[in-house]
Formats: sequence, C-alpha cells, structure tokens
Amino acid sequence: MKLIDRPRVVTAPEVEKMSAANEFEEFHFSFASDASNRVLGILMASTNFSGRRPVVIALHGTGGSKANMISLCRKLAERGFIAVAIDGRYHGERKSGKGETDYDDAIVRAFRGSGEHPFYYDTVWDVMRLVDYVSTRDDVDANRIGLIGISKGGIETYLAAAADARIAVAVPCIGVESFCWALDNNDWQGRIGTIQPAGDAIAKESGVTKPDSAFVQKFYDCVVPGIAGEFDGPQMLALIAPRPLLVINSDSDNHTPLPGVIECTSAAQKIYADCNATNNFAVIIQKNTGHQVKPESERAAIEWFVKWLKP
Repeated sequence: MKLIDRPRVVTAPEVEKMSAANEFEEFHFSFASDASNRVLGILMASTNFSGRRPVVIALHGTGGSKANMISLCRKLAERGFIAVAIDGRYHGERKSGKGETDYDDAIVRAFRGSGEHPFYYDTVWDVMRLVDYVSTRDDVDANRIGLIGISKGGIETYLAAAADARIAVAVPCIGVESFCWALDNNDWQGRIGTIQPAGDAIAKESGVTKPDSAFVQKFYDCVVPGIAGEFDGPQMLALIAPRPLLVINSDSDNHTPLPGVIECTSAAQKIYADCNATNNFAVIIQKNTGHQVKPESERAAIEWFVKWLKP
C-alpha cells in the first residue's frame, strides 16, 4: 500500500446509459482514480432484479480491454449480479492516439524511473478506487463485492484482493504464479513475452544482448518492485484468507509455470487450513491446456460467485 498509495481525489463519477435491451441495462462510466487519471468502464445489470445487489468486477488481459469482458459480464448479470469491467492502464479507451505502443512505452518509462507502475500495480490502485465508487451506488451491496481477472487481470485480481479486504470473493484466472520460482528456474520467458517490445527496448537500452534471470530481476525491481519477493504469489494469496478464493490455472501454460503455481496454492492451502477455512479455497488446474480459460472453468467461476455472494 505504501508503494502504490497516492492522494485520494474525489471519484467524481460520470455515468451514461448506453442501452436497454433483452432485459439488460448497460452503462458507460468513468471516475477519477487519482489527480491525473480517469478510469473508464462498463456496468451491466438485469432489470429482473432489484434492490441492493452484489457486484462482480472483471479485469481483462494484456492487450485487451473491457470489451473483452462483455460476454462474461452478461452471464453474471443474468445470475443477478451487477457486472463491471474497466480498461486497465494504457488499454482500451485509455490509450492515447499512438495506440498499441502506449503500454510498452509506459513500462519503459517506469524502468527509467517515471514513478508509474503500469505493469499491474497502477491497475490494482484503479480497482481499489473502483470499489470506492461502486460502494456509493444505491443499487450495490458493498459487503458483496467479487473480483475476477484473466491473465494480467488475474495477477491484478490476487494483488488487489490481498491489499483490499473489501473484495469479498476473488477468482484469479491463468494469472497466479510465483515470479520468484520463475527467476530461480529460468522460466520467466513466457511472462516477459507478454510485454516483449518493452523487454526488448529495455534490454537494448541496458546494453544486454541476451537477457537472463539477473536482468529480469533488475527489470522487476524497477517496474514492479517486490513482485518476486514480498508481493509474490505465495505471499499474496495467503493474505486473501479466509475470504473465498478460487484459483484457475492450466497445466501447460508457459506464462504461469505449473511448479510455481503449486508453490502459490500450497502456501494458500496451509493458511486457509490454519484459519479453519478450507472450504473457502479451491483450485482448478485445467488439463492439457495452455494460456486460456475453458468454458467449464468460466462456469465454475460464476458458480463460485453465486455460492459466496448469493445474488
């Protein structure tokens, strides 16, 4: 929290109704997450439900946007949730005119010491401010807030849930990993590959022709300090206990090597047992699967929210 904290400006939300069809209402909104950033999102709800309802926030992966989460949001809304999706930093409507290079450019600036943390941490802050905003809505039960994310969004999910106890239920998908394990075992290439242009630019700038684990450690220390240490997967998953946590990963995903995933889930399992909350923790390892969320896993995630948030 000391690392990502900044002055909490008034959220000053702006909401515009986009459509109302097939028993759904959809809204486009924005709010201020800090003095220089407004977060843009969509909110979807079914008109078949009324009163204060639970919320599920959905976070997209690298290169995606809130638009990628509309299908999941609709399914959640059908079950009685208010479903929300936002654009991560330098994604979707938060890109500049340059477009596709914004995210990588911001990561390079972070390596140089800009003070930004566009690689995960700044979006975690945005999620926490989003919780501030939705908690003020008269159709939201602020005690029933869930968070789900895919890939990059999965990492942001467990980081945000660890930092903010207001997130009552968390489902990180294909994002849980041990960055430390990956460095120790020279198996970091899949993760860095998600931001390859930034990695290549930083390596060139640093005079590194063949990046190795030592270089990647330096990269992490500058861009996402602590991600391979005190904020690594095993440490952060444990902080979510005893709140309900469903981890969804794959057995053949080079972004999240399975031995590192097991380090994370084993650490969490121990803490949940110590809290007498073993029923609040579950793991799905998708068999013979790479970096994707299968339909049956998505259904399990929705049922997890239904079980714990009770729409």
